[in-house]
Amino acid sequence: MSPQSHDEAAAPHPRQIHGLFGHTAAETTLLNAYRSGRIPHAFLIVGPKGIGKATLAYRMARFVMAHPDPAAPEVQKAASLAVDENDPVARRIAAQGQPDLLVIERVVNDKGVLHKLIRVEDVRETVPFFGSTAREGGWRIAIVDAVDELNASGANALLKVLEEPPERALLLLVSHSASRVLPTIRSRCRILTLRPLEPADLGAAIAAATGRNPNDPEVAQAAAAADGSVARALAMLDGDALELRQHAMAMLDRLPVTDTKALHALGEAIAGTDAAPLAAFLDTVNDWLSARLDQEQGGIARLNRLAEASERINEAVRDAETYNLERKPLVFSVFGLLAEATRG
Repeated sequence: MSPQSHDEAAAPHPRQIHGLFGHTAAETTLLNAYRSGRIPHAFLIVGPKGIGKATLAYRMARFVMAHPDPAAPEVQKAASLAVDENDPVARRIAAQGQPDLLVIERVVNDKGVLHKLIRVEDVRETVPFFGSTAREGGWRIAIVDAVDELNASGANALLKVLEEPPERALLLLVSHSASRVLPTIRSRCRILTLRPLEPADLGAAIAAATGRNPNDPEVAQAAAAADGSVARALAMLDGDALELRQHAMAMLDRLPVTDTKALHALGEAIAGTDAAPLAAFLDTVNDWLSARLDQEQGGIARLNRLAEASERINEAVRDAETYNLERKPLVFSVFGLLAEATRG
């Protein structure tokens, strides 16, 4: 079963991405740490989903494996972690054939459904992996994407490797929220925090991934609604997600007034088993709620109602995903909760 941890089907896997946008300082930190000859054995790369954390991790892995000697002149003179995509190391990593790179992420089960968490048996592969002799250049590298998706057993298995790292071993841990990572894991890593992309960098990243003009109105709309996340912007540009978002946002802005016919149409738009429309709907609702909470002038009572509605809505969506529930009733439930929270 091939790894499939990235929910946004429109986004290419980070192992296939060679460009990096907007994270020059973080890249420089990794490069300087490597060529110093005293690189930490583990980095925790933190930031919101879809902004390039895993892309940076793969970029670092390619560079180290393509240049195994940190004192080499080409490393000391390097301006970035870029490695030509035709380099043998880059080609092997893209093809998932690099023997000294271990990638730990969620995988699909026998029915083709993505596991909710990283399997503990996959994490335990780190023990024989780091205990064996590296085949090329002496470096062994593991990428965990993301440590937020480890259960307690998986986190403890990873901790054992972090506590006694072998020589010339590098762990690159991706996290969407550092607060969700065990303190014992955080304390054994150097933390590298990435910020959401600025509009210009986001537009350039979308253009590089899709070949579309960054000034295209649809691209600009997706970028504006994506909160600095390339993955979210690409998901919006895939299929009807952007139109769905615009439709839902118009309905949300009319609350507490609701339109039954419009609710039926929105329910039909997210019906079925495709995860992307439901994700786009939830993102839209959460973005609207966040903006409304920031702007709310109705006092503490209404703020509490909105916060409670937010919690109940996200719980209802999780139930719909977990138990494969009908989505049209979910739409009516969400707007019912929001109408009640915004009324009066």
